[in-house]
Formats: sequence, C-alpha cells, structure tokens
Amino acid sequence: MPVSGFDHVAMPTADCERFIAFYESLGFTIIDRDKWRKGKAKIFALQVGPNNKINIHPPDKKGHLRGKGAAIGCGDLCFVWDGAVEEVLAMLKRAGVAPVDGPVPRPGGRKGGTVTGTSVYIFDPDGNLIEFMVYPK
Repeated sequence: MPVSGFDHVAMPTADCERFIAFYESLGFTIIDRDKWRKGKAKIFALQVGPNNKINIHPPDKKGHLRGKGAAIGCGDLCFVWDGAVEEVLAMLKRAGVAPVDGPVPRPGGRKGGTVTGTSVYIFDPDGNLIEFMVYPK
C-alpha cells in the first residue's frame, strides 16, 4: 500500500479564539494564527510533531473544503506524549484542565495495536475527546 501515514486531519470549532487559547495552554504551536487573525488565511492549524497538523475550520464554513457531516465536538484525538504520565498530569494541572479518565492502560496504534500505553483523557472547549498516550520506553 503506498499510503505511508497522515499529513493532516481537520475539525471544526465553535470559537476560534477560545480554541487557540486552550491549545496554547497545553503547549501546542498554532500554525498561521496571525495570518488567520489578519484575514490572510482561511484556517489555522495545530502543529503535531514535526510533520503533521490538525487543520481547524472556523464556524463560518465559508471558503474552504470540509466534510459534509463535520460537527463541532465530533473529534476523538489521541496525541502521543513523549515523557512520563506524571508530566501529562502536571501540564494539565498548570492549564487548569481536569482529566475525565485515566491514567488507564489502553492499546495504542503502534505495531498494529499490540503495544499498550497509558492514557489520560480530557475534553476540549468544543467537547472533543482528547487523549494523551504515554508508551513504555
């Protein structure tokens, strides 16, 4: 199969500035934030690792392609945390975000789902389920 991975995924938000503030508080870099604020970009994105991003669609739905059924709060995203579970919990505490579940063991995507990691779950301001997975070193 010639597909080698993900480049990006996309999801909508109800409130762009609230979204930006929340994800910046978790340490994410926002791509094209300033261009979007100046009206020079139709969307902005979260940087995820060196080669991936999540495109964020503003609520107006104008000027860009999006899935026909894209709904605010429909996301279920898992980010790999390169560190200890205690560091995830400390970062969330600093950001004022309470976990809704975890730390709990979960099968991840590595090696065809055969590697178990430890997951911590939160909800973002739009109601998307966000998971931070820590794999054993």
